[in-house]
Amino acid sequence: MSQDKILQLDPIVHAPVRLAILSILITVENAHFTFLKESTKTTDGNLNTHLTKLEQSGYIRIKKTFQGKKPLTLCSITKKGEKAFHLYLEQLDQIVRSQKNKT
Repeated sequence: MSQDKILQLDPIVHAPVRLAILSILITVENAHFTFLKESTKTTDGNLNTHLTKLEQSGYIRIKKTFQGKKPLTLCSITKKGEKAFHLYLEQLDQIVRSQKNKT
C-alpha cells in the first residue's frame, strides 16, 4: 500500500477518541454524553471538543434536552458518519491486506 493511500484516511475519524465515539454510536440509536465520557475515559472538555469536531463534520447529531432539571446531551451518528466510518474500516482493511500480501 502506498503512502498516498495511508494518508487518505479520514483525519476526523482517525483520531483515537473520535474513532471510539463513532464505534460506539454505530451500534446504538443514541448515547448519553456521560456514557460516552465513561466509555472513552475522557474529560468533559476533551469529549466536548471531539463531539464538536464530529458534529461540525456532519458525522454526528447532538441533541441537548433536559431530563427533569438535569441537562441531557444525546449523540447519534448520521448517515454521513456511518458512510465515513465504513469507508475508514475498508481503507484499514486494504492496508492490512496489502501488508499481509508482502509476507
